[in-house]
Amino acid sequence: MKKKSQKPSTKVIARERIAILFAQAQRIYAEDPLLANRYVALARRISMRQRVRIDHEFRRRFCHHCYAYLVPGKNMRVRVHRGNVVVTCRACNKHSRYRIGRRHTTENPKENP
Repeated sequence: MKKKSQKPSTKVIARERIAILFAQAQRIYAEDPLLANRYVALARRISMRQRVRIDHEFRRRFCHHCYAYLVPGKNMRVRVHRGNVVVTCRACNKHSRYRIGRRHTTENPKENP
């Protein structure tokens, strides 16, 4: 089976659409949370079909178990525990953990004492 070659412009358009969908989800969540979840589902489908990663700023805005759009204080709980941020989705009660720490730098620490 021969693969279709994708133009780089399709990936740029996909990233733009994903950003638009997350912006719409943020705007509409207060009025209709189910529609916000639908926007997240559409963004995920676009990213999977075009083989584009969802940007880091958007990855933490949805639950990776039930794919619900997350808003702190409304449907998610945020705690800090032993150097990790623990996010609990109140829709499915699952936990996601993110490391708090320094970012890796490209500099060699041995060169700069």
